[in-house]
Amino acid sequence: MPKENQVTSRQANLQEDTYFRVMRLLEANPDLTQRQLAEALGVSVGGLNYCLKALIQKGFVKVNNFRQSKNKFGYVYLLTPSGAREKASLTAKFLQRKMQEYEAIKAEIEELTKDDSFPPGNGSSHDAGESKI
Repeated sequence: MPKENQVTSRQANLQEDTYFRVMRLLEANPDLTQRQLAEALGVSVGGLNYCLKALIQKGFVKVNNFRQSKNKFGYVYLLTPSGAREKASLTAKFLQRKMQEYEAIKAEIEELTKDDSFPPGNGSSHDAGESKI
């Protein structure tokens, strides 16, 4: 059973990953609606709204409303300078975590494929003489 600090750390990582993904999408597509952002991220509109409010409150994102726009959803979400710095920091953390996950999975696969009971014909490195990773 995971310890409380492991759960907290995992939750913090998930929150960082969500912030990173939202800021990355906003930087590339500032005029997407909340519904479009939510669909692209695979989250609910309510969940995205909660995340956007947090990013706005932290000063990482600002919202511009174009009232004269024919589109009633004429909002543009822009990263602030501090948001751009935070995104850069989150990008580095995200990449570091993903590389650690990759190395752990790679080691586990190598350990499993060394096992003599590993069935042949399943795409293991024993079949072709090379790794399929």
